[in-house]
Amino acid sequence: MCGIVGYIGHPEKTIDVLLKGLERLEYRGYDSAGIAYFKDGQINVLKKAGKLNCLEEIVDRNMLTEIGIGHTRWATHGEANEINAHPHKYGKIVAVHNGIIENMDELKKELEDKGKKFISDTDTEVFVAFLNDALEKYQDMKQAMEYTMKRVKGSYAIVCFHEDDLEHLYIMKKDSPLLIGVGKGEMYVASDYQAFREFTNQYVLLDDFEYGIIDKNAWHVYKDGKVVEKKIEVLDEQDSLSNKEGYDCYMHKEIYDIPNVLTNLFTFYEENDTHSVPDYRKYNKIQIVACGSAYHAGCIGKSLFAHFAQFPVEIEYASEYRYQPILADQNTLVIFVSQSGETADTIHCAKKIKEMQIDSLAIVNVYNSTLSRLTDYVYYMRAGEERAVATTKGYSSQVALFIIILREWMKARNTWTASLEQQYQEGKTKMLQAMEPCLKKFEHFSWIKKLIDKPANFFIGRQSDYALSMEASLKLKEVSYLNSSAYAAGELKHGTISLVEEKTPVFAIATDKNTYEKTKSNLMEVKARGAYVILTTLDTAEEEKEVDERMIVPDVGALFQPIITIIPFQLLSYQVAKALQLDIDHPRNLAKSVTVE
Repeated sequence: MCGIVGYIGHPEKTIDVLLKGLERLEYRGYDSAGIAYFKDGQINVLKKAGKLNCLEEIVDRNMLTEIGIGHTRWATHGEANEINAHPHKYGKIVAVHNGIIENMDELKKELEDKGKKFISDTDTEVFVAFLNDALEKYQDMKQAMEYTMKRVKGSYAIVCFHEDDLEHLYIMKKDSPLLIGVGKGEMYVASDYQAFREFTNQYVLLDDFEYGIIDKNAWHVYKDGKVVEKKIEVLDEQDSLSNKEGYDCYMHKEIYDIPNVLTNLFTFYEENDTHSVPDYRKYNKIQIVACGSAYHAGCIGKSLFAHFAQFPVEIEYASEYRYQPILADQNTLVIFVSQSGETADTIHCAKKIKEMQIDSLAIVNVYNSTLSRLTDYVYYMRAGEERAVATTKGYSSQVALFIIILREWMKARNTWTASLEQQYQEGKTKMLQAMEPCLKKFEHFSWIKKLIDKPANFFIGRQSDYALSMEASLKLKEVSYLNSSAYAAGELKHGTISLVEEKTPVFAIATDKNTYEKTKSNLMEVKARGAYVILTTLDTAEEEKEVDERMIVPDVGALFQPIITIIPFQLLSYQVAKALQLDIDHPRNLAKSVTVE
């Protein structure tokens, strides 16, 4: 969620690094932004509610200063306004913070009893005040950090400095990502290496309960008062910096990235035998744990395993899984899915599974992310940077990886037949060849205005088509703010059909040949009640005359059909949001990397 950037080094470079770093972190979602730096021997804090351009209007880019920190905030404690925006200054310390301080009320009362006053509603101001109080007590920043970390409960990535020290940044980390970027005569700190990768490809990952002191030539990391030796990592060059390349927004561009991303993904896993693979023969159950679009990709995975491997797969929302009895053992493989690899709920589940010594596998996009380091096996999505908050190519890559894992799984268990391999190769070729024509075909819909003024939109389907309905519905509501809901088609008549009235848009997805006729009957039920029906089906299916609109997708076989079928819905969501003149890449209230629970 929130984005952090810090810099110490060349005076003429600081402001540029902070603003560029925050721009690279916009994809995470935010509602205010701010920076802090030294000016004339004092800390100067500039912050604004709204988008980064509001902050940029009040920043002097020619300001010379050796040290600074910046932040994009996604509101948790307190509304999104200038007072609650980061950085927060208390006493001599100024800081930025990602995470949630769970014992905020306890710490705040303790400080108020000492006569401390607060101006914001944030847990961050309380953290900074507590750290400042500890500094006054110990007169040593390292001791102050150690004491504060012992008292504070919750999650935090903290970067701070204080006005008596022009030469150091101070950092603390628990449950929220934090990295040090290593340069020459300069150092960077960020919540995501995208913030500084334009300037250096070397970085150091902090682990939980570690804290550090950074100057422009060196960094020192500690835990429990002892020095921690850390490895310098080098960025994977395949995850290159992204730009719009002529498209009007990143979401549009990233949809068009999908053919190339999938071609490279399948080639990598078919030709590269160096990635570590579990012994798939030992498991008698799979559990998939994820949130949001990753959960929907997991639903496709569950459907594929049921259909092709006849193997039991359970799927759980991470936010629910961690609070219920974990019905897994040493013969269970738990698959965690997260684009960022930093999703808080998913990470907590992975930690629990690790403690239980149960095998785990991560499907992630970000190299060396927290989730990738917590799990036993990792399948990287290799989708490159995805800057739009609403995932498109990331989701498609996750679905593709479930196909790849299914193939490897069945091969290991000697159930992958020559016939299945033929279906796989032919289906993959058809799907990849059909991608570009499909993108062009659905670049424009003439009927989207029929959705905009309606109180609700419904998406229905069965089996894998129901999973697609959930993702299609989510994509529409994410970027257009239209009310939309997805239902298993057969469940409509158990209550929800009462909401269908004249001209209610109902999207029926019917690409599953085994359930086509049943979905068709549900389609007729809503049509009889006046619904405006948009049918998505295969180019090999019979023509349905009783529908209002059709989205005909190429038949690429059951293995790959979910990948091609989501394309028109991704483009539809983009086009509806564009027609409404919305901020497509940064939908309100949403964040790319959900690092709070």
